Amino acid sequence: MAVAELYTQYNRVWIPDPEEVWKSAEIARDYRAGDKILRLLLEDGKELDYPVDPGSLPPLRNPDILVGENDLTALSYLHEPAVLHNLRIRFVESKLIYTYSGIILVAMNPYKQLPIYGDAIIHAYTGQNMGDMDPHIFAVAEEAYKQMARNNRNQSIIVSGESGAGKTVSARYAMRYFATVSKSSSKAHVEDKVLASNPITEAVGNAKTTRNDNSSRFGKYTEVSFDKSNQIIGANMRTYLLEKSRVVFQSENERNYHIFYQLCASAEQSEFKHLKLGNAEKFHYTSMGGNTVIEGVNDRADMVETQKTFALLGFKEDFQMDVFTILAAILHLGNVQITGVGSERSSISEDDSHLKVFCELLGLARNKVSQWLCKRKIVTSSETVVKPMTRAQAINARDALAKKIYAHLFDFIIEKINEALQFSGKQHTFIGVLDIYGFETFDVNSFEQFCINYANEKLQQQFNLHVFKLEQEEYMKEDIPWTLIDFYDNQPVIDLIEAKMGILELLDEECLLPHGTDENWLQKLYNNFVNKNSLFEKPRMSNTSFIIQHFADKVEYKCEGFLEKNRDTVYDMLIEILRESKFHLCAKFFQENPTPSSPFGSMITVRSAKQIFKPNSRHFRTTVGNKFRSSLSLLMETLNATTPHYVRCIKPNDQKLPFEFDSKRIVQQLRACGVLETIRISAQSYPSRWTYIEFYSRYGILMTQTELSFRDKKEVCKVVLHRLIQDSNQYQFGKSKIFFRAGQVAYLEKLRLDKLRQGCIVIQKHVRGWLQRKKFLRERRAAMTIQQYFRGQQTVRKAITARALKETWAAIVIQKHCRGYLVRNLYQLIRVATITIQAYARGFLARRRYRKMLEEHKAVILQKYARAWLARRRFQSIRRFVLNIQLTYRVQRLQKKLEDQNRENHGLLEKLASLAALRAGDVEKAQRLEAELERAATYRHSCEEKDKRYRDAMEEKLARLQKRNCELEAEQEQTQRKLREKTEELQEKMDALTKQLFDDVQKEEQQRILLEKSFEVKTQDYEKQMQCLKEEIKVLREEKTELCRQLEEEQVTSEGLRGDMARLSKQTKTISEFEKEIELLQAQKIDVEKHVQSQKREMREKMSEITRQLLESYDIKDVRSRLSVEDLEHLNEDGELWFAYEGLKKATRIMESHFQSQKDCYEKEIEALNFKVVHLSQEINHLQKLFREENDINESIRHEVARLTSENMMIPDFKQQISELEKQKQDLEIRLNEQQSEKMKGKLEELSSWLPLDQEEGMQRKAVEAQHEVQVRVKEQLQEAGEHSKAGQSEAEGKVSNFQEGAIPAHSGKQANMGHLPSGPKEFLGMLEYKREDEPKLIQNLILDLKPRGVVVNMIPGLPALILFMCVRYADALGDASMLKSLMNSAINGIKQVVKAHLEDFEMLSFWLSNTCHFLNCLRQYSGEEEFMKHNSPRQNKNCLNNFDLSEYRQILSDVAIRIYHQFIIVMENNIQPIIVPGMLEYESLQGISGLKPTGFRKRSSSIDDTDAYTITSILQQLSYFYSTMCQNGLDPELLRQAVKQMFFLIGAVTLNSLFLRKDMCSCRKGMQIRCNISYLEEWLKDKNLQKSIAQETLEPLSQAAWLLQVKKMTDSDAKEICERCTSLSAVQIIKILNSYTPIDDFEKRVTPSFVRKVQALLNNRDDSSQLMLDTKYLFQVTFPFTASPHALELIQIPSSFKLGFLNRL
Repeated sequence: MAVAELYTQYNRVWIPDPEEVWKSAEIARDYRAGDKILRLLLEDGKELDYPVDPGSLPPLRNPDILVGENDLTALSYLHEPAVLHNLRIRFVESKLIYTYSGIILVAMNPYKQLPIYGDAIIHAYTGQNMGDMDPHIFAVAEEAYKQMARNNRNQSIIVSGESGAGKTVSARYAMRYFATVSKSSSKAHVEDKVLASNPITEAVGNAKTTRNDNSSRFGKYTEVSFDKSNQIIGANMRTYLLEKSRVVFQSENERNYHIFYQLCASAEQSEFKHLKLGNAEKFHYTSMGGNTVIEGVNDRADMVETQKTFALLGFKEDFQMDVFTILAAILHLGNVQITGVGSERSSISEDDSHLKVFCELLGLARNKVSQWLCKRKIVTSSETVVKPMTRAQAINARDALAKKIYAHLFDFIIEKINEALQFSGKQHTFIGVLDIYGFETFDVNSFEQFCINYANEKLQQQFNLHVFKLEQEEYMKEDIPWTLIDFYDNQPVIDLIEAKMGILELLDEECLLPHGTDENWLQKLYNNFVNKNSLFEKPRMSNTSFIIQHFADKVEYKCEGFLEKNRDTVYDMLIEILRESKFHLCAKFFQENPTPSSPFGSMITVRSAKQIFKPNSRHFRTTVGNKFRSSLSLLMETLNATTPHYVRCIKPNDQKLPFEFDSKRIVQQLRACGVLETIRISAQSYPSRWTYIEFYSRYGILMTQTELSFRDKKEVCKVVLHRLIQDSNQYQFGKSKIFFRAGQVAYLEKLRLDKLRQGCIVIQKHVRGWLQRKKFLRERRAAMTIQQYFRGQQTVRKAITARALKETWAAIVIQKHCRGYLVRNLYQLIRVATITIQAYARGFLARRRYRKMLEEHKAVILQKYARAWLARRRFQSIRRFVLNIQLTYRVQRLQKKLEDQNRENHGLLEKLASLAALRAGDVEKAQRLEAELERAATYRHSCEEKDKRYRDAMEEKLARLQKRNCELEAEQEQTQRKLREKTEELQEKMDALTKQLFDDVQKEEQQRILLEKSFEVKTQDYEKQMQCLKEEIKVLREEKTELCRQLEEEQVTSEGLRGDMARLSKQTKTISEFEKEIELLQAQKIDVEKHVQSQKREMREKMSEITRQLLESYDIKDVRSRLSVEDLEHLNEDGELWFAYEGLKKATRIMESHFQSQKDCYEKEIEALNFKVVHLSQEINHLQKLFREENDINESIRHEVARLTSENMMIPDFKQQISELEKQKQDLEIRLNEQQSEKMKGKLEELSSWLPLDQEEGMQRKAVEAQHEVQVRVKEQLQEAGEHSKAGQSEAEGKVSNFQEGAIPAHSGKQANMGHLPSGPKEFLGMLEYKREDEPKLIQNLILDLKPRGVVVNMIPGLPALILFMCVRYADALGDASMLKSLMNSAINGIKQVVKAHLEDFEMLSFWLSNTCHFLNCLRQYSGEEEFMKHNSPRQNKNCLNNFDLSEYRQILSDVAIRIYHQFIIVMENNIQPIIVPGMLEYESLQGISGLKPTGFRKRSSSIDDTDAYTITSILQQLSYFYSTMCQNGLDPELLRQAVKQMFFLIGAVTLNSLFLRKDMCSCRKGMQIRCNISYLEEWLKDKNLQKSIAQETLEPLSQAAWLLQVKKMTDSDAKEICERCTSLSAVQIIKILNSYTPIDDFEKRVTPSFVRKVQALLNNRDDSSQLMLDTKYLFQVTFPFTASPHALELIQIPSSFKLGFLNRL
């Protein structure tokens, strides 16, 4: 696509303008390549020939659809005029002060309080993605907080801008956001302390300037520390470059630091009187600016706030007073009068009152201060010289001393604030908030501006590198080829300032020289950099300045004062005087080795771009520039180690006017703060980025049918782009986005607009053609009608003559008579035919009535015999059924007892076997012991033999030794005789041998003695063991004797058992014979039943045929239509005789009303029915007689059972159980016979009074069939139980009782619905008896362990509450106050405990909210108070509490219910809140109406198709879940309506709040979507019958907002209609929506500012809230209505699943 194609007619461009910087113009003629002139049409209607060349065409203007975007990078054309225009539209027209520019948040100072910083706004931005909501400082803070929590990486928020741009306020709001969203659970209130540090630092570091009333005169970096749970634990603050010169000098209309004026305004207070202060005008340091008051600021109130924040941080009053004392001393020092004495000297009067106060406050010697303020000491190597100073030098010395004291005080306060914000735990992560000055350029720029711009150079370098890095990461993430982008690198400027032999080093070097001057330093700069460094220039007309080319602009600096400000020196003698101060704080400031006042003061490693030379001198003093460079280097290291977020504050005008846009000033700041650089970097690559789904939705109109048929939307987008844009270099396809170069989106928008315009033209063509054709046809018909009447009139005039008139009249008369004759003939014919038809029809009807009467008479005769046969059959079946049940039951009991006896016999045999085995074991044990005894004796004998052998061996050895001794002695004598000469030697050897031998003998003797001793010990042990064994053998013999005796007894018992077994076997044979007889009887019974069944089927077929003929005359459909669904359900239930009867009765009543008009006709039939009733009564008496005969038969059976039991005497308790069974059976039979006879008689008598013959027949037949089916089912259950489980007595009794309950109708429909009916006539008192020790178990099972899921369906609502109240009634009836109090307290505590344990469980909260309300209502209903007893039945009134008043507990329960309700609402809100905005606002329920627009850098989407997004259906499903759960748990309908109302309020409030904060959602199409979603909610309310809940009214603000988005917004009448209709919206909200209204395409018009002003003027009279956001946390007042329980306490039964078997019903 060539560039010239964009410069076509009607497109708009930007051209430079000296006033507005840029102005818009429309191209009046297409531009062709080579043209030198571009014909333009200005907005004022003038034409302009703008000179151009191909390389400098004016920048194109973005389409209106892209104007006002949240992100500047979303603009198709990215350049300076587009950015400026977008900011103007947002700021001036939409009143939006925040705009994104890539990663930068641009914040415009509105100079007006806006309602966009409340807690509701904070909560709205919490958890939201950065691009989902409108730009806001809270969105940046949330992004930083979220990245810190997700990535565990430190974050930084860099807030910069000019003075007055709003940096301090932005930083304050960011810190407030962190304090709000990360509240800790501790009691230290660290968040409050962090916020409290802001007022203190603003008081001592902020001042009024010509640009800002609250300008920060220092840089501040605050680290907010967080723990692992992301909660604030502390903070730390660093400060940079305090403007100390402001303490002693202020320009016109400026002020000193706020704290001085606050102190002077509070001078009259008693605690400050000793400071001897007064008005600020009286002090030199506070009155230099000429105006000491700021409009709208109360310095005295601010002083109170400052003191409060001091106290909140833990600073005591003594500390505060020390600070205020030093501040007062500085003010008094400034008022010290220095007079000149000649031209070389100066002096201070001894009577100077301010000097006196200064010295008193700081504890200084007045004479020394006055002396050394006017003199200085010069120390040389040889002498010390005291030199007087001139008045100007003395004033400078005084001011330098004041600045030094204030600087130390400022650092001291910051240090104390950091100590107060210290924390004991370990810092996990932190978020730093940097509030630092932006780039500054004034008419006169000095050392402060130089340092500020140096800091901004460093920050800009870091910013450029970060932007470049993010851009590269985005390309790599999307697999886009990366090309190197040329961006501005300001490293040369930084090297010029901080490198070796740079500006700062030369300045420090000059400061070291004793006679260094600003001029000498400037000359060194000229010599080193002029014509050598392109970034340094020398002004042409000045020799006292130098120019540096910064990244933002050229700045000229005056060298005057650079050395003095860099040295920041105070004469040594003054320092010595202050060091000797008696005021401890002052003396501490000037110690020789002070503690570093800032966290970076003594531990800084400076890293520069190039090596910096540092002179090695012990007299070297750190200069201000060196300190600033060091702290700035540390700051950059910190920022580089964090993830930065940028906020650029812009000052819209210098006059501080609200929402005034000064284009020149704003462009200057945009260039200085790096916004335009970001735009330039983005524009060089692919600035416009759309997700595939956004592109598909937006430009689907440009796609062909073939392309739309593709399933893969990503491929569709690629095919369309290849077709629309031929140059593939203009776009790139990423993984989830399409990247466009600058201008391509505008080109696509142009194609889209052309296509839409073409479509509009076609539609207009056809509509206009249709209108013209319609108009033409209407005119044509009118013309033809006129012609027709005109021509007819002419013809009539020509044809009218006397003859023609006569002929016409004669023809009319002939026609009259002829037509009359014809009509009379036709009437006569029709009359004859009608009479004939009537005669035949009446005869036919009379004959049919006669035949019907004959048929009815025959039917009556048949009914008579059929009913008699049915009665006999019923009696026979009942008699057979009862006999079968009795026989079966008795046989089963006998079999059961026989089996028990057999098992007992087997047990005795097994016991006998075990005893025999035990005896055998004992015998074996005795034998084993005897064997062990024998082994022990053998062992003892062997030991004795061994000992004997050992003794013999020892004696033999001794004998051998003695013999050897004798032989040796003989040899000795022989040797002595033969070898006399060797006697002595041999004697010595012999002595030695003898000694050795004796030693050996002694050792052997000792060993022998030891062996003898050990042998004796072993012998004693063996004897003891033998003694024990003998005793054990004795015991075993005794046990053997005993066992023999027991064995004999067991043999006797066994013989008795054998006799018993013989008798049992005989009885078993008898029982087997009896069983055969029973089987024979059962077989006969089955045959009889089969025969009866066959007869029954035949009779039923005959009766059904007869009944069908009888009921043909009745309208069965009408009868069925009058029966309710519930009635039909009752009729269809098998086995429930009473339900069938109730259904028949209701149907009969309906038919009675239907046939009431035929009452007279049936009087004779009713008399016949009465006769039949008498006959039936006689038959019933006959049935009762048969029942008595049946009882006689049962009596004979009982005799037979008694005879059998007498033969089974071996089973001890068999007879007793049989007798109990007989008693129970007698009771059951008597009750069964009596109730059946009485109730059958009563029902038949009742029926006989009003039932027609055919109704009675149907009822009798259905009743008999139902009863027979019940009997068959019960019989089958009994047989199955007998075959499989051989159930015991209790189970058999349960079956009989079940049969009885099935045969006896229930008392009422309500009792039947309860499902827990008593089985007999026993009456209950509605109390539950429990023991005191069972109370914990009651609470545990009924409250703590009860699981509502699965239990609620099968029980009545509030059953746990009813059970609790029945226990309360029991305690009340006993009159036991302690028992009642304990139960109530335990129940309430149990409810609290179970709710606390399930705070997030919606079903559990719903269940216990319902039961708490039911319990509360029970306490009211049965309290005895008349207002609660109105709806009670007489029986319920008897159940009221008698002894105790529980009104206090009712109040406690009410409070508990309120707490449960609030938690219940919170859980519902937490569940539904995440899906409200996606479902109500983002989801497009109306297909084909899309509201998608281009998105910028902030809107990131990585999915092609968002299938998991929430929809309005998700909201409705969640609401239905809430509703069904509440209904299932029996929640009171009124309380349910209140909960639904609260939910609908939340839906409306959250949706509306999100709409206020999302400009992209404020469009006409989105209004239609919202209105559609509201209609879905209204339909849901209607479907659930909740129109009375007033929930629909809570959606009225949202509905009006949707209407406001759709309505026309142009004329005065539109404005008036808006004011009249939008009554639920406040004026602020209406204006916000109008300002945020955003057209989706060019066919929609923006809301003009003039229209907004009209609406605002009409709304001025409204007295409503100024808050923008709705309070989503608001809760409607809840009321718990009293609803009396319809359930009778006497009929309540406890399900077994509750595990409350220890409770007894009284």
